[in-house]
Amino acid sequence: MIETVFSTEDLPQADRWASWYDLITRAYLRTELRTEHQDDFQGRVHLVDLGSVQVSTLVYSPVEPRRTSKLIRQSDAELYQLSLALHGMFGLTQAGRETVAGPRDLMLYDSSRAFHGWTADEGGTVGHLLLQIPRTLLPVAQNALAQLTAVRLPGNKGIGAVLSRHLIELLKNASSYTPADAARLATITLDLLAALCAHHLEAAGSLPPETRTAALQVQIHDFIQQRLGDPGLTPDAIAAAHHISTRYLYKLFQGQGLTVANWIRRRRLERCHRDLTDSHLRSLPVHAIAARWGFTDGANFSRAFRTAYGLSPKECRLLIPSIPAAVVLDRHGGGVMWSRRR
Repeated sequence: MIETVFSTEDLPQADRWASWYDLITRAYLRTELRTEHQDDFQGRVHLVDLGSVQVSTLVYSPVEPRRTSKLIRQSDAELYQLSLALHGMFGLTQAGRETVAGPRDLMLYDSSRAFHGWTADEGGTVGHLLLQIPRTLLPVAQNALAQLTAVRLPGNKGIGAVLSRHLIELLKNASSYTPADAARLATITLDLLAALCAHHLEAAGSLPPETRTAALQVQIHDFIQQRLGDPGLTPDAIAAAHHISTRYLYKLFQGQGLTVANWIRRRRLERCHRDLTDSHLRSLPVHAIAARWGFTDGANFSRAFRTAYGLSPKECRLLIPSIPAAVVLDRHGGGVMWSRRR
């Protein structure tokens, strides 16, 4: 796995636009870029390369990208890109369709087809998360996927929300991944994207069984994570929310080496551990933190916490947060870019 961060703030003003242009056309697709902000351009990239897929966040002054038929003939890696708008507005024309996406909207586009895009800023910059994958890795027919390019897909509900949260969390925790983690996360990301596409094409039954199962597992995990503070979070409630039997829910978790109850307990303990070592929450009593994450019995919480971490919740509060791993500094295009290879 390679993690890369680049910022134009580390460059002389006169070099910022040219360096951004060079980075974007090499790390992503070859496109023609125009901007009205060459003299005061701002741009930041956080890119995580998981091997088979690439995920990144980009924040930059408004630009107008154009991928022409000539550029496609010169170079086409045959990729799909999925954009999740974070702030600002994004417009795209491809395959005879034109759409506009705002915050929390998803939009798919195809590197093998010409497109023309535009962005409108909010507070001086636009921001979006970008998923880039080879076309051959997505287990959905390409002629069917052509129906979804340049179409606004909601990223704030259903499977779109699950995928959006997965991508945001993936980038947030990138510095801790091992190569094995990267491979697993790439597979999960592909399964979720395939499930999103199949959902909007009403073709979920055409996905490979293992893809459907993996996507369902991630949806269930996400459902649980969003409701950890609910003491009434039970296997029956989880199964009913996903229109499956409780027996099948247990079967899904068997392959993960944990029961449903143990998986929920582990996630709750992780949240409690995080809060107990957060200096901003030191005034919050231990029992309040336990209740915040669904533990209704203080004695049971303390025993479970000690079993998991080898110390009591009160002792945990005395821990000092770990120091992030050091990074290696490199020079890129005249500016500072650091990469961490794992």
